[in-house]
Amino acid sequence: MGAFHAYDIRGVYNVDFDSDFAYKVGYFVPLLLNTDKVLVGRDCRTSSEEIHDSLVKGICDAGADVYDLGLSSTPLVYFGTANYGFKASVQITASHNPAEYNGMKVSRENALPVGLDNGLGQIKEWIESSRPTPVAEKRGSVRDFDVRKDYLDFQRRFLCDLSSIKVAFDLSNGMSCLFAKEIFGEEPSYIFDEIDGRFPNHDPNPLIQKNVQPLKDLVRRTGADVGVIYDGDADRVMFVDEQSRFVSPDLVIALMSRYFCGERGEKNPRALQEIRSSKAVGEYLSRFGVDLHTWKVGRAYAAPKLREIDGLWGGELAGHYYFKDFFYSDSGILASIIVLRIVVGLKKEGKTLGMAMDEIAAYRNSGEINFKVEDKSGAMDALKEHFTASEQPEKVMDFDGYRVEFPLWWFNIRPSNTEPYLRFICEATTEDLLQKKVKEAQDLLESRFGAVRA
Repeated sequence: MGAFHAYDIRGVYNVDFDSDFAYKVGYFVPLLLNTDKVLVGRDCRTSSEEIHDSLVKGICDAGADVYDLGLSSTPLVYFGTANYGFKASVQITASHNPAEYNGMKVSRENALPVGLDNGLGQIKEWIESSRPTPVAEKRGSVRDFDVRKDYLDFQRRFLCDLSSIKVAFDLSNGMSCLFAKEIFGEEPSYIFDEIDGRFPNHDPNPLIQKNVQPLKDLVRRTGADVGVIYDGDADRVMFVDEQSRFVSPDLVIALMSRYFCGERGEKNPRALQEIRSSKAVGEYLSRFGVDLHTWKVGRAYAAPKLREIDGLWGGELAGHYYFKDFFYSDSGILASIIVLRIVVGLKKEGKTLGMAMDEIAAYRNSGEINFKVEDKSGAMDALKEHFTASEQPEKVMDFDGYRVEFPLWWFNIRPSNTEPYLRFICEATTEDLLQKKVKEAQDLLESRFGAVRA
């Protein structure tokens, strides 16, 4: 069952999972979450309709009703789940992965994520043990469930007049195509704005820089104040400034204080970052009295944590942004609305997005580096022991790997949940110090653990 991962079900369709697997997931979801109705959506991938049909049959055979959203973004499913009180939902999507991938994101009441350790593991066990799937005496039914108007009305509550700025959008041929023009109008410049689950122009992953290049070119060509790019299912968003420079997604957590603390005037709010976030985020937010919490990577951890701390907003290096206003869930569209509001405000002050980001960024960053290594745990421990033996750390975090902070630099080393990789990220006050520490870490991992830089 290689399709089960920490946060969701995902893999190459008809390799890692098939229609029979989708049927069983559908059958077991209402049993797991103790409900007789399940909200279902799907993205535009070429395999999504076939998976949908099997999933829906499984749900109905279990005796539960399906409320079918049809084509939908993942945040639309979160909205439908929480706003209408569903105890279970499934979005068929592989998010930012290439076209041959697909999968399922399962949520429970209040759109809280169901991950491997709080439900998917049980479904995995039921499937692997060949638990019977007898057809219920009274099969469930399927009904269309259209929440589009309510969803658009909800998003528009946060919108402001954008006529003073030029905006460029790359919709990645994904699910943001369903809503972007209805929310932002026809005035912005758009590319790849037709739904196409083959993703013919680039993979729908904006964290890979070659996929962002067409947007950078569009910003340069149109003189836009900001560029916006969504991933395949529109739960992630990333930005390009007016100089066509990619904006590191973790720094946007800090930027959003201009909206929450500035425009809205929230006093001493709580916010959430993940363990890989730049040290600059906390330093910048401290100016506004923000109580910043750090937690594990991934929606399965971030959404419940934001709810637990009653935070107003949070974010991840991968471009997920979570909002109390959005049921503590992530929404690429809402995040982009907030950032565009900020760009409007900056322009009134005679500033640009690039200027604002330069005020926040205070460190040189390695980006995430992958090392293929067998003994992940031993390698992580060795790296921590090596660096702390020669320098006293200011702070050590020991969840989701290690984050070790020193006065002039820090690093995070964590295991991948889905691949045989250790993921290393390092940040320092100067480029020379950064390169020195990256080389030191790489040399140790290669010499002692036979690690190969991916």
